[in-house]
Amino acid sequence: MKLKVLLCCGAGMSSGFLAQRTRAAAKKRKVDIILDAKSESMVSQFLEDIDILLIGPHLQNYLHNYEERCNGYNVKVAVIPKDIYGTIDGEKLLDFILQM
Repeated sequence: MKLKVLLCCGAGMSSGFLAQRTRAAAKKRKVDIILDAKSESMVSQFLEDIDILLIGPHLQNYLHNYEERCNGYNVKVAVIPKDIYGTIDGEKLLDFILQM
């Protein structure tokens, strides 16, 4: 079964680059994962289809709101660490996801 992860930032641009690098890292390591990036306004549309929601560090103040939105969907929610987000490090984000 593939792990399904959604990255979320303001407009989906930064998270899109991070998702691309993380998919490349997963392919290299042969990790079965589906990883996508969307803007925060689209998150609710994908809750039935994901296992993990990762939000950008600039949205950390809204973590509780995202956790509430994910109630009932069995979706884990976490903030992408600043060092991973800031360096767009797909390898480290993949490690972070796998540790969840």
